Amino acid sequence: MNEQTESIEQSIDSGQVKKNDGTIVPVSPYPGARTTSTIAPQGGTGTCGCAGNASLSLNGGTGMVPYVYAIGRVEARFPNLSVEKEFAQATGRTETVGKTDQQTFHAVLSQRENRYLVRQLCWVLSIQGLETYLLQPRDPADIDLLVEAIRPAPSPDDIDVVIGLRGPIAPPEMCNGLMIPIVAFDQIYSFNRDALIKAIPKPEKTTAAQFGPAAEELFNRIMQLTDNAGATDEHRVLNYLVMRYPAIYAKAAEEFGRDFSLTGVEVRPSPLSSTRNIVDVIFSYTNRNTDFTEKFFVRCDVTEEFPFLVTKMSPYYDR
Repeated sequence: MNEQTESIEQSIDSGQVKKNDGTIVPVSPYPGARTTSTIAPQGGTGTCGCAGNASLSLNGGTGMVPYVYAIGRVEARFPNLSVEKEFAQATGRTETVGKTDQQTFHAVLSQRENRYLVRQLCWVLSIQGLETYLLQPRDPADIDLLVEAIRPAPSPDDIDVVIGLRGPIAPPEMCNGLMIPIVAFDQIYSFNRDALIKAIPKPEKTTAAQFGPAAEELFNRIMQLTDNAGATDEHRVLNYLVMRYPAIYAKAAEEFGRDFSLTGVEVRPSPLSSTRNIVDVIFSYTNRNTDFTEKFFVRCDVTEEFPFLVTKMSPYYDR
């Protein structure tokens, strides 16, 4: 009996069992295990409002997260007729005498009891007038950032900076047929261009009359770079610098004062890149009389969602 039991155990370990009739059948040594099973991520298009909690898949299963650092304008839209009618009813409960349509829109969404409407609306980031992203907060508590992006008196100089993760293309039912990438944002900064320029520290040797136009021209040049959707490392680092690093404005004002023109802005992979994704941003200034070109660069790390400075503004020499 012991020999028979031992023989059966050895057969199980080898992946086979011999039945009483002499036939041999394959078995798993661990009946509860399924060696060929795979776990697939859940999917689905969903029809909830744009401001719901976002869940994004990685880029093509490669493990690379597509970060976004974009500059544009945030707009709210009705995803369907039902939400539009509900908003109209909420407007009827709000004091709107003497207000413009935009002021009324802002007043309704700003009321705490109407937060459910904020979650139902579509929030679109437009860049250079082109609808580019649908916005969703990664944390539902950040829904107030969307409301702050709606100005009661909008201006062409209004700016919204969106930092987050890019996801899949929105299904057509999500925002009234608008099919653009979804961005789950972690931060939104809302301000206007004049406030940005005034907030930049002015160099001691530069007058306000010189610095203001220089800063504004540099900002415009970077914003007009082709296809700056803030999705590539090149565009993310440029948008980061134009928003967070005042030294590039000081250098522009200094070079303009020396009769140099800004003739180029280039982003190159840094030779220091190894385990980190580091890039060099090179600014070229050319003398208006001699055509002599000077270059300066800033080194930044764009490995994760929030870029940061590695090397301050320094002279650059071609190798």
